[in-house]
Amino acid sequence: MFSGSAVALVSPMEIDGSLNFENLARLIEFHIHSGTESIVIAGTTGESATLAYDEHIQLVERACEISNGRVPIIAGSGSNSTRQTIELSRAINDLPISGFLIVTPYYNKPTQFGMVKHYLEIADQLTKPIILYNVPGRTGVDLKVESVIELSSHKNIVAVKEATGEVDRVKLLRQGCGEDFKILSGDDITCCEFMLLGGDGCISVTANVAPKHMRSLCDVARSGNREQAEKVDKEIASLHKNLFLESNPIPVKWALDKLGYIGPGIRLPLTTLNGLHHEAISRSLKDASILS
Repeated sequence: MFSGSAVALVSPMEIDGSLNFENLARLIEFHIHSGTESIVIAGTTGESATLAYDEHIQLVERACEISNGRVPIIAGSGSNSTRQTIELSRAINDLPISGFLIVTPYYNKPTQFGMVKHYLEIADQLTKPIILYNVPGRTGVDLKVESVIELSSHKNIVAVKEATGEVDRVKLLRQGCGEDFKILSGDDITCCEFMLLGGDGCISVTANVAPKHMRSLCDVARSGNREQAEKVDKEIASLHKNLFLESNPIPVKWALDKLGYIGPGIRLPLTTLNGLHHEAISRSLKDASILS
């Protein structure tokens, strides 16, 4: 279930920042028909940090309704508060989601011991599986390999999204966590090598605009076909780079607007993409034959 090509989906919004569920349906249909293997709702790319509690639940609810079992829905539900994370996760636990993506506690800067306790407390309270989400560039803390190995022994903790870009962690995690534990890339730039070294898939930002490319990349890289994987990755390499010219999801939302899937809405403190970057991203979309 938690392997292959997953998209960290944007949350479509109106200019005033309200959620646009019609465009959410358009995006989900796009991914189902493009071969995306699972969809993460309300993650970092989905602007989870600015979603109100009721909005967060409604967004996951509507995604499940639209998907109707055709593609697994993974719900982002992490925060920097253990109690708050449990409360939100339990509120959506009974929805037809496949599991939770739970980010490391940001801002607080907990110790490794504190993060392990945080995840164990959450896992004990839920009945659906958890993907650990390690993204130090966002959170200010790094869930070390040793901590992931310790957490992998809990029956509800089944995978990690590793967004450090450090591909040498794959071997260490596989040795320590075993074959059944899923090791996912959360860094598009290094995801090809990550999977060639034994990673199980990628939760991708690039997949928002290039789902077929990312599905193909995940398939060939996981099969061990280095030559073909590197060929596919090269086609979207500039997207991997340019979709981070400003903080995610600013560039990818602009790209999806340009492609006609969503409108320009984004929530403060994020703002629309600086015009200086428009040409670079348009060029990347054309290089990948996504934009004519």
